Amino acid sequence: MARIYPFRAWRYNPSAVRLDDVVTQPYDKISPAMQQAYYQRCPYNLVRIILGLPELFDAERDENVYTRAARDFRAWREQGVLAEEHDPCVFAYAQRFRVPGTDVVKERRGFIALGKLHDYSENVVFRHEQTLSKPKSDRLNLLRATRAHFGQIFMLYSDPLGSAEKILYDGNGTADAEVTDEYGVVHRLWRVNNPSTIRLLTTAMADKKLIIADGHHRYETALNYAKEHAHAAPAQAELSATGLPQPAYPEAAVMMTFVNMDSDGLVILPTHRVVHSLTGFDAAAFRAKAEEFFTVETLAPGDAQSYLGTLTAQSGTAFAAVTRGGNFLLRAKPEAMAKALANVPERQRQLGLTQLHSIVLDRLLGLDAEKVREQTNLRYLRDAGEAVEQVRKGEADVTFLTNPVTMEQLREVAFAGEVMPQKSTDFFPKLLSGLAIYALD
Repeated sequence: MARIYPFRAWRYNPSAVRLDDVVTQPYDKISPAMQQAYYQRCPYNLVRIILGLPELFDAERDENVYTRAARDFRAWREQGVLAEEHDPCVFAYAQRFRVPGTDVVKERRGFIALGKLHDYSENVVFRHEQTLSKPKSDRLNLLRATRAHFGQIFMLYSDPLGSAEKILYDGNGTADAEVTDEYGVVHRLWRVNNPSTIRLLTTAMADKKLIIADGHHRYETALNYAKEHAHAAPAQAELSATGLPQPAYPEAAVMMTFVNMDSDGLVILPTHRVVHSLTGFDAAAFRAKAEEFFTVETLAPGDAQSYLGTLTAQSGTAFAAVTRGGNFLLRAKPEAMAKALANVPERQRQLGLTQLHSIVLDRLLGLDAEKVREQTNLRYLRDAGEAVEQVRKGEADVTFLTNPVTMEQLREVAFAGEVMPQKSTDFFPKLLSGLAIYALD
């Protein structure tokens, strides 16, 4: 089952930089505007490593974003901008946040440690989304150049009694590090280097199965990299000189944040679909075709929040279609859906996003799996207001507002060995990159 390990993390040196100036959102959540802002914030901001900008004379200098990342990472360690922990440790990691669109404040608690890399076929680590080759190639190039992991894979485990959290959080004092990100989320980190505590934690996690919440591309990249080094790396003993568990070789593990899926702090937001650049899209014709599979109800003009309120009130699967020619609520007709998706597993058939992708995007709008993968006519947006506004400005033909996937649905699909459509889940908040770094050498 799940094997976790303490490690000697590299961390930003507080006497050299302010943590607020150097940590970032995960690389795939950094917009071009955020990238520029991070660059301007500090010359040691992690964005220069995980999502560097190309430079004008790269070709003449035989340089690129990956060679610069490796050079900067090496220099920052030599200059003392980054400092290595003296002892192997894990880190309790808590995030306090307001749930978007509400006044509800929650705290999500987890911990950062190394986790053993497993093939999906071993039934220890489970995915819930498909991956794409281009992001994996990019991350593999960075990993090969730097030989380090700068962000954590977000892993879920089931622990109804909260055993791991009690081990780490009962009686802990002032955090070793605290930072507030651009979304107002307060991130706090506690170093845990007591060998007895670490042994209790590894024992508590030994029977767990893991679901990747965020980081599918980075997980598969790390797994492939581990396979590249499996035969070349000298095997290490299962226990280090301090008597603590360690991976068989450095590449055999990756940095993870582990969060209890049974806790109250988990929030999954919907990701809305914005369809654009269709040829001859007509709202009335779309509605007529949709009525074969859905009960279609006209929605009165309103804003995104009113449409989301209508969606939330539905007892079954439903989504809203916002067009310049009218707004509609679509609710699946069970018999029509069962027939149309007869080759789809039952648990997937009940998901609104499966119905949206398989029936609406593919059959009704002609966006097959390849077009969806390449995002030829499709954008994904968390902000419902922005998604609706793009239609009203003429930048999109139709926006589909969705309800979020539930934790129960994700658990069932993942443990069954199935996958959901791309961008099915949006866990909030994200894990900051740069709080801890796992260097392979």
